[in-house]
Amino acid sequence: MQPLRYSINVTLDGCCDHRGIPADEDLHRHAVENLNQADALLFGRVTYEMMESAWRPQAPTGARPDWTEPFAQTINAAKKYVVSSTLEQVDWNAELVRGDLGKAVQQLKRESGRGLFVGGVQLPLALTELGLIDEYEFVVHPRLAGHGPTLFAGLSKHVDLKLVSRLEFGSGAVAMRYEPRR
Repeated sequence: MQPLRYSINVTLDGCCDHRGIPADEDLHRHAVENLNQADALLFGRVTYEMMESAWRPQAPTGARPDWTEPFAQTINAAKKYVVSSTLEQVDWNAELVRGDLGKAVQQLKRESGRGLFVGGVQLPLALTELGLIDEYEFVVHPRLAGHGPTLFAGLSKHVDLKLVSRLEFGSGAVAMRYEPRR
């Protein structure tokens, strides 16, 4: 069974709004390493549309720093599964996931491979409720945003986690990986 890994950037005060978190070359390199550990990405509609608009190859030359190019190439090439009840179709190397979320994700996890990678806020909340995430990574940035959204708002029960690794970046951000205590 391949693992389902979740990673998200968050400020010290819990904000996970990507617009409130500074990006740099080290963080993008780390994100590429994460994506390279997965055979496919799992997104909800909002995250899929946000990532597609930011990273699809239509960006004009010079619109992004050169150091983002490895991330752009990696995410563009990645197989994507999109959980949505409102989208009629997807492209960008993507396939829609419909029906029972738990059954669909369990089926994806049963396929052979290195793993699946999930991003976003709402879909990971639902997957946490179902006990389907095998690894959580929180990249905590030394910033106070003063606003939300925050992670796991509305979680019905606590989830105990065990720290398995941590990595400090030159920016002061710290990536902490956890596994659920079983």
